[in-house]
Amino acid sequence: MPDERLRAALTALPVRRALPGLRAALDERGVAVLAAPPGTGKTTLVPPALAGLLPPDGPADPGGKVIVVEPRRLAARAAARRMAWLLGERVGGRVGVSVRGEHRPGTRIEVVTTGVLLRRLQDEPELAGVATVVLDECHERHLDADTAMAFLLDVRAALRPELRLVAASATADTAPWARLLGGADGADGAPVVPAPVVETEAALHPVEVIWAAPERPPAPPHGMRVDPALLGHVAATVRRALAERDGDVLCFLPGAGEIARVAGLLSGAGVDVLQVHGQAPAAVQDAVLALGERRRVVLATSVAESSLTVPGVRVVVDSGLAREPRTDHARGLGALTTVRVSRAAAEQRAGRAGREAPGAVYRCWSQAEHERLPARPRPEIELADLTAFALHAACWGDPDAAGLALLDAPPQAAMRAAHGTLRAIGAVDGDGKVTERGRALARVGVHPRLARALVDGAARVGARAAAQVVALLSEPPPRGAGDDLTAVWRTLRGPGPPADAHAARWRDEARRLQNALPDGPPRAAGHDDAVAGTVVALAFPERVARIRPDGGYLMASGTGAALADGSALAAARAEWLAVAVADRPAGAASARVRQAVVIDEDIARLAAAPLLEEDEEVAWRDGDVAARRVERLGAIELTVRPLPGPDPERVRAALLDGLRAEGLGLLTWTPAAVALRERLAFCRRALGDPWPMVDDASLIEHAADWITAAGARRRADLARLDVAAALRALPPWECAARLDELAPERVEVPSGSRVRVDYSGERPVLAVKLQELFGWDAAPRLAGGRVPLVVHLLSPAGRPAAVTADLASFWRDGYRAVRAELRGRYPRHPWPEDPATAEPTRHAKARRAR
Repeated sequence: MPDERLRAALTALPVRRALPGLRAALDERGVAVLAAPPGTGKTTLVPPALAGLLPPDGPADPGGKVIVVEPRRLAARAAARRMAWLLGERVGGRVGVSVRGEHRPGTRIEVVTTGVLLRRLQDEPELAGVATVVLDECHERHLDADTAMAFLLDVRAALRPELRLVAASATADTAPWARLLGGADGADGAPVVPAPVVETEAALHPVEVIWAAPERPPAPPHGMRVDPALLGHVAATVRRALAERDGDVLCFLPGAGEIARVAGLLSGAGVDVLQVHGQAPAAVQDAVLALGERRRVVLATSVAESSLTVPGVRVVVDSGLAREPRTDHARGLGALTTVRVSRAAAEQRAGRAGREAPGAVYRCWSQAEHERLPARPRPEIELADLTAFALHAACWGDPDAAGLALLDAPPQAAMRAAHGTLRAIGAVDGDGKVTERGRALARVGVHPRLARALVDGAARVGARAAAQVVALLSEPPPRGAGDDLTAVWRTLRGPGPPADAHAARWRDEARRLQNALPDGPPRAAGHDDAVAGTVVALAFPERVARIRPDGGYLMASGTGAALADGSALAAARAEWLAVAVADRPAGAASARVRQAVVIDEDIARLAAAPLLEEDEEVAWRDGDVAARRVERLGAIELTVRPLPGPDPERVRAALLDGLRAEGLGLLTWTPAAVALRERLAFCRRALGDPWPMVDDASLIEHAADWITAAGARRRADLARLDVAAALRALPPWECAARLDELAPERVEVPSGSRVRVDYSGERPVLAVKLQELFGWDAAPRLAGGRVPLVVHLLSPAGRPAAVTADLASFWRDGYRAVRAELRGRYPRHPWPEDPATAEPTRHAKARRAR
């Protein structure tokens, strides 16, 4: 029977034709890239072929185990089960599997996740007894997979040149991998000879593309939100596909929440609906991999794109959405966000419909939209939190990852943030080199933050409790769990068997983590909130949060945080929280708390001790200088006391900050000061240097000297400054001596009046009654004759009658019209026919006696 299964697989799967070329490439170069589209059998047949387990015409045993590396636990278990079934065995015989929480290594083939391989490489880089490593689905560009490949290339170069490596990709974009693997063979300075590429033709089953866009465009995805209208359309498209096509339907959705929503919309469809995602229980995984008695609709995340074969599928319905990580490195917040799939991912999904027979894909978008999709997904190294990657690199002896063979270099900002986190938890020293503590944390097999919480938390609350809380933090909470993490913990540790798959995984992981800790004396754990809160705060000290007057919270990182409406924690209005899960939606001012624990200030101080500091603060706050001694936990103020006798330099700096923030209105601007500033500004415009600039920014810089001279220490002192005297001191003495000449405050007119010049506009203005200027054929020019005065000729009532910069021209050409209009209105004022020779006056004619 096993031989029949293998022969059937060899006959049916196109990869069989590539096996001789793959063996030859490995024999010659030791490295190869295998391009095998979905459905060709690369995961099923290639490892047994390389391990010498095919029927008698296969090759001899190569002398070591074959390790197959999968990006996900779900895919690793499925691959191991499939290969063991072909051999007529159970997993754990010649074919084994090692994933977190499960270790059945097998004697000839071992399927592992990338995380397991990374930990194994750190402990045993030689990989003794391993002949070949196959990195499956490398096109997905998961960070752990990229890291594992870089480490394996180092092992080949320095320790095990005979170790054979295969990069297996479901896409034809193999050139980057060929260059990367080929670089391990050339000598220093020699040109890189790309690794051999072995291609497998796709399964010969056509897939018809049906464009099934909704009638009305749905709202684009925003953060984790997906328009319910689109989910309704996806469910309707599934029903349409069931009516129009035969076979099972595989429907791609971005996450578990959307899968549950569409599953609800498909109730009553007369088919079995299976929900497949990273948290799906093993029973569901088994059901997906076995044909059912009724038609099935498999609702799946991207996990089913290329690493999971679903038998019986003839139709794919694609929502066109996926989830990618996003990290706010400045705030220490990470989140998944919903994005449009790439064209490459869409092709991977469509290929699922043609693995066994001709099929069809219903794409819930238009062909025009398809052309605008990105060509391929972004590599995870560009998007993710790099703390775990940086710790792996430091343990490998390359803290900056500069010497690692990576397709894409890690972003420098993300690496700086990662190194900062690792230094804070003692995993690396000031030079970025790994410490013994860092190596111990790396061996735990969880994110370094969680490893730190486990190790340090066990010393405070006991190993069992610390392991249970860290296990709870190590994967996303189940839907509907609520935001009170302590309540979730109480439910999970209740008596009896696990209630669901999440509870079962939690128990297994808690047991594994507890076993990873050294034996120590039991400790009194304390009440549940104190225990859970201590562990959470140790993992995420910058997320310790204190309530604000408005009911929101401020995290130690400086980011605001808010509880959701209906939150179980909101009613308590706890002063302190340890935030376990938070994200910051796009465009939101505050983070959104997903899960947290009520704590007290003592726990906050203990867990976030590196963020505790006391500072003397002299700053402009709430409209005045505040001198305080402040104790802070990051951005959270714990205690505030007055600071007597603050440093005068810091006081001056605070006053200048106040002027910059609130403007020069803090000074007292008398009319004389305003007029003097305007005259100085005119001279600067007309004459340039060395006349000083008197705009706001320049005066604020000068104000530093004014503050020092006046001994100002608070807002009230600014208001008492003599601004006019300060302005007079600005120009050099040779300029100050000529100010009245170049920009006189007043000008004497023919009537004998001394009229103030208005310098507030672009040009200086002299506003004077028309009768006072009779006989004046030209107004004086200012700024040494460079700028003419603009004369506003006023009526006897003081209203503008004419504007001119050329009096002689006005008397000759414009006066007649003004005289005709105004002399009847103002008969008591002189309106001579020849104003050039008339006597100027500022008085009206005397009234005649009656």
